[in-house]
Amino acid sequence: MSSLTLVVMAAGIGSRYGGLKQIDPVGPSGEVVLDYSVFDALRAGFGRVVFILRKDLEEAFRERIGRRIERAADTAYVVQSLDRVPPGFRVPEERKKPWGTAQAILACKDAVDTPFLAINADDYYGRTAFEAMAGYLGRESGGGEGCEFAMVGYRLANTLSEHGTVARGVCTATAEGYLVGIRELLKIRSFPDGIKHTENDVDWMPLDPESWTSMNFWGFTTGLFAELERRFPEFLRTRAADIHKAEFLIPEVIGDLLRENRARVKILPTRERWFGVTYPEDRPLFRSAILELIDAGIYPRDLWAGASTARREKP
Repeated sequence: MSSLTLVVMAAGIGSRYGGLKQIDPVGPSGEVVLDYSVFDALRAGFGRVVFILRKDLEEAFRERIGRRIERAADTAYVVQSLDRVPPGFRVPEERKKPWGTAQAILACKDAVDTPFLAINADDYYGRTAFEAMAGYLGRESGGGEGCEFAMVGYRLANTLSEHGTVARGVCTATAEGYLVGIRELLKIRSFPDGIKHTENDVDWMPLDPESWTSMNFWGFTTGLFAELERRFPEFLRTRAADIHKAEFLIPEVIGDLLRENRARVKILPTRERWFGVTYPEDRPLFRSAILELIDAGIYPRDLWAGASTARREKP
């Protein structure tokens, strides 16, 4: 499984936090959320880490986060840029940011030649999620150029914030556990009588707390790159009317592939609790959760003490 690659989509992290200096530590030794994801991936058997960054953040990211990870794993950096478009297209003047998660993954085509896991930089996914994906991608029939993909599915109830609404991709699946589709719901929250969502801020409709939910934890073969190369020009053509803000997104690409019967996506279920910082009030809860995991022996108190800490035996 050492041939597996972890791809971390971090190009938007500076925009969300106002720059890397604003990324607050959540661990007792200065660790940020991303540290725990990389640690879990290396411990699960991933042998290489590729970070997707914006050019203006590359140097700061390497110094702030990358250097300590480089001591533990084979590490590469890829830049996602707004001007990286197919021949015949130009970037409109009003467009200010790159083209979304699908373009981000396409940007790392030349840096990835193995099955790979793509994740967000600022979400906590849990150790067993990485183990499940490593097992799937590393199976004897894995790899290759086909479109046999996977995603880790989280219980909807395990992905909410106590402090407001969240946006989630709620999944439908076959009886065999293959993804049928993802419904993007923009306002979900928990009430005393259950989990509900709204589309108009007035009518709240119930949701099954056991629904599988996508948290952008995707396992891919390199066959995805050819699909992205083919679809990016089509995206630019069909979204010309709103090209200044349109996003070329992985969930939408996956949805198209499923409808065209060009891919299958296995849902790998997990009971892990997702953590993120959707609201400022989430941060102390996140820190408390990390300390509980340290006390339980899941993580060492100093995550990167020693260059190969993450490759030691699992606790």
